[in-house]
Amino acid sequence: MFPSMEFIKPLGKGSYGSVDLVRFTKPDGSNPYYQAVKTSYPQDFESLLKEFQILSKLRECPRIVQTCGTSLSRGVNEYGIRVYRMVMEYAAGGSLTSLMETILLTDSMIRDFTRMILEGLVSIHSHGYVHCDLKPENILVFPRTCEGSVSYELKISDFGMSTKVGEDSEFWEYDSPFLGTSLYMSPESVQNGIAEEALDLWSLGCIVLEMYTGEPPWQLEDSKKLLPILLNGNAPEIPESLPWDTRQFLQTCFAGNPLERGSASELLKHKFLQNDSNQKKVRNTGAGDERTSVLDAILFRFSN
Repeated sequence: MFPSMEFIKPLGKGSYGSVDLVRFTKPDGSNPYYQAVKTSYPQDFESLLKEFQILSKLRECPRIVQTCGTSLSRGVNEYGIRVYRMVMEYAAGGSLTSLMETILLTDSMIRDFTRMILEGLVSIHSHGYVHCDLKPENILVFPRTCEGSVSYELKISDFGMSTKVGEDSEFWEYDSPFLGTSLYMSPESVQNGIAEEALDLWSLGCIVLEMYTGEPPWQLEDSKKLLPILLNGNAPEIPESLPWDTRQFLQTCFAGNPLERGSASELLKHKFLQNDSNQKKVRNTGAGDERTSVLDAILFRFSN
């Protein structure tokens, strides 16, 4: 007997599908558990299957959101339309975007979050893939509570636009040459549409900058205005007010020559991330840096 599924609430949209919070209950009613379920229609089956296959290769990588089961499930929705579902672990803290809207990130938190994202990129790149759509919305937050304080673990999600290293992205088009979300794309990626690891490192720089400033890397409403900026090889402005080692790290991420960005493994050794305190879990003790106390969250049980 399979567990029953009960829709709880929508969580958002990913590449080629909507994501919902679902409660699974065993036939005897014992031990209900919560998972995130990504649902796609038949026309997007191949894209969802590709994402599932990539995530399956990245199982056991602690900085990558984990899938459950050995295959996609097939069913029908409330309108009788066939759908395909991918079951994943549920991030009770939402995305990095929602976290930044909830609390003010401290310098030490940003450094630790950067390390976590880089650890995820090391796993992705070592398996021969480029994420291609790294952005705060695709970084999931897993809160952990201990003795009244909250710690945060980050995991990379949404591999719907991921591409093998060195391959042409199927999403690159001459009149819309963005492999992923335009604000986080690198100059070389819009020029040739080839997915290389350096794209993810540029995107990481954009995320780090956004964590410090609270604003997207580019203040543009129309992505078409961004295209000539990137084609001219320009990078987001790095505020002089940021710490010196932070600016050095961002300059590396935004290097015009992709080779000068190095690798995710090399960036993990950057002085920006070498503070001993960054090797500990980030904790929020409520000492003046919270905008609200919303992340005293209920932690749901995960189950395969």
